[in-house]
Amino acid sequence: MATRYTIHPDNPQMRLVDAVVDQLHRGAIMLYPTDTVYAIGCDINNKAGQEKIRRIRNLPTDRPLTFVAANISQISDYARISDSAYQIIRQLVPGPYTFLLPATKMVPNLVLNPKRKTTGIRVPDHAMCQLLIAELGNPLISMSAKLPEWKEPDTNEGLFEMFDPLVDMIIEVDAEYRSPYDDLLSTMIDFTGEVPEITREGLGIDFATRII
Repeated sequence: MATRYTIHPDNPQMRLVDAVVDQLHRGAIMLYPTDTVYAIGCDINNKAGQEKIRRIRNLPTDRPLTFVAANISQISDYARISDSAYQIIRQLVPGPYTFLLPATKMVPNLVLNPKRKTTGIRVPDHAMCQLLIAELGNPLISMSAKLPEWKEPDTNEGLFEMFDPLVDMIIEVDAEYRSPYDDLLSTMIDFTGEVPEITREGLGIDFATRII
């Protein structure tokens, strides 16, 4: 049974945030809100947590995991960003976009694409995500909260009940339910080729299309 933390989105109780961060440092995985949909995540350095998330999502080992960073400066620690990519990315962060970029050695092997040596990174426009990253001191793994086979819930509470036996913590804020099956995922942009390419249309697609 997962521990629930109900945290106020505008005035977060820091004692609860500290408790969440402590559990993340200890290897916990969590269900938490982002600016798109709820995600399953853990500390990017938590190898066991990454493996558990792969099992929950039934992901093959060659499927890269995405993670959320605090800002474009932190992205540059984990990925190589060309000047042209930087000019685009700086207009899109924070926001509902995932950037596929060549990975640096700071990205754990379990996170990146083993063949292409690329990784997916987001900078979410979400206060709770930003606070957790800042207090943790590391990026967070962020994979949309969906299962290989499930009955789509209608509310956050239904989602929480579904993931309760699968994760260690559930972070609850005052937010409406968003389904990962209703085009509410992030827009994905691949910067690993000669020109940027939108490989998944999601939230923010209209703005991304205008500037790429």
